[in-house]
Amino acid sequence: MARRLPPHAELDPSGIRTYPLAERPSKVHVGTLRPPYRPGGSFRAFVESLPSFLQAEDLRAVAEAVARAHREERVVLLGLGAHNIKVGLQPLYADLMARGLVSGVALNGAGIVHDLELALAGHTSEDVAAQLRQGRFGMARETGEWVSGVIRRARDRGVGLGFAVGEAIWEEGLPHREASLLAAAYRHGVTATVHVAVGTDIVHMHPGCDGAALGEASLRDFRRFAALVAELEGGVYLNVGSAVVLPEVFLKALTLARNLGREVAHFTTANLDFVRHYRPSVNVVGRPTGGGGRGYHLTGPHEILVPLLFGWVLELLED
Repeated sequence: MARRLPPHAELDPSGIRTYPLAERPSKVHVGTLRPPYRPGGSFRAFVESLPSFLQAEDLRAVAEAVARAHREERVVLLGLGAHNIKVGLQPLYADLMARGLVSGVALNGAGIVHDLELALAGHTSEDVAAQLRQGRFGMARETGEWVSGVIRRARDRGVGLGFAVGEAIWEEGLPHREASLLAAAYRHGVTATVHVAVGTDIVHMHPGCDGAALGEASLRDFRRFAALVAELEGGVYLNVGSAVVLPEVFLKALTLARNLGREVAHFTTANLDFVRHYRPSVNVVGRPTGGGGRGYHLTGPHEILVPLLFGWVLELLED
C-alpha cells in the first residue's frame, strides 16, 4: 500500500538554511538596464534602448554576426520561405543584395510562384479556402505555363532554377520586374537557388510541368547551394520562415560539404519565424553549430523582425 500522510499534514519551514543575498549569483543587475527611447530619436537610439535580455540580446548578437561576416568578406546566406514575399520583404532583400550584404538566397518552390505573379501581374496570394471549394485553387493559366516553360529551359540550358527564373523575369521585361526577388538576385550577381518538393506547388498540377526537368534543375540548385554552404566558415546562415524544406536542405548541404573535407564549423545560424518549429530548431539552430558555432532563435512576425534585424546591421556597418 502506498504511504499516506494525515489529511492536514504540513511541512514545517522553521528549520530552513538561508544565506546572504550578496552571495547569490543573479541574472539581472541594475547596470544592465537601459534608458527608454525618447521621441524624435534615431533608429540607432531606438535599438540601443532595447533591454539587454533574451530576444533583444539575441537580435544584437545576430546583427553583429552579420555585420562581422560582411566586413570579413564571409558568406551571408538566406533561406527564405515564400511568406517573405507575401509580406512585402523583397524590396529590403533587393537592397541588401545591391549593398553586397548577401552571398546567396535559397527559396522553396512556392517562392517562384509568388515572385513570378508579382512580376507578371502585380499581385499574388489567392484565397485558398474559397478557390479550393470550386476546384480553382492554383489553376491560374499564366502561372502554370510560364513557370513550367522556364523549368524546361533551365534543364535544356544546364542552369539552375533560381537563376533561370530571375533571368527570365528580368530579360523578358515583365511589367513589374522591379518587384521580383529573383530578378534582383540575377541583376546583382547573387546566387539564387530554388529547392522544390514535388507535389507541394500549384504548378505541379498543370499538364505542362515536366518532372524530369523540375528535378534536374532543382538538384543543380542544391549543388550550387551546397557550394555556398561549403564556404560558410565564419559566416552566417539565416533561415527565415521555412519550417521544413529549407532546414532539411541546409542540413544535407552541410553534410555534403563536410564529407568532402571542407572546414565548416565556426559560423552563426538563426531561425526567424513567428513560432518555433522542430526542424529549424534542430537542423538550423542546434545540430549544425554543435562543433563550435552558435545558433539563435528570433521569434516574431517577419514583416517586423527582418527589417529590425537588418536595420541594426546597417547601423553597425556605419560605425
